[in-house]
Amino acid sequence: MHCPFCKNEDTRVVDSRVFDDGQGIRRRRSCNECGRRFTTVESAVLAVVKRNGVTEPFSREKVMKGVRRACQGRAVAEDDLQKLAQQVEDAVRASGVAEVPSNEVGLAILGPLRDLDEVAYLRFASVYQGFMSIEDFESAIRDLRTRAAAGPTDAA
Repeated sequence: MHCPFCKNEDTRVVDSRVFDDGQGIRRRRSCNECGRRFTTVESAVLAVVKRNGVTEPFSREKVMKGVRRACQGRAVAEDDLQKLAQQVEDAVRASGVAEVPSNEVGLAILGPLRDLDEVAYLRFASVYQGFMSIEDFESAIRDLRTRAAAGPTDAA
């Protein structure tokens, strides 16, 4: 790692700390040439490949923004949205690949959102899955009722 002050490439790690629920490491470094200290941050890159082929970094904030829109007018707390975004990121990272198609991110959102708020789930699913008719909504509602009748699962 090059020193940002004198550009010397001989630096050493003084301290390392995990942050962001283990998704990154913050390192305090010292330059052996000028003696100044600086901080670096390491994190595993997770990229999302959009439908048009463009790749962009995964963003919890973008997940929360989409889900927040579906939850508009519903009694859903901001903390619940943050937890959902973390669940989605964990599920996507668990796939073990560095580049994930955007449709897999959408699929990872559907399950936790269904558990959080069924109306928000229907709103999100109608856009994400491209509902074209009232029958699409009826089918989704029928599935929700079947799940509710079956009772809670231990899948979470």
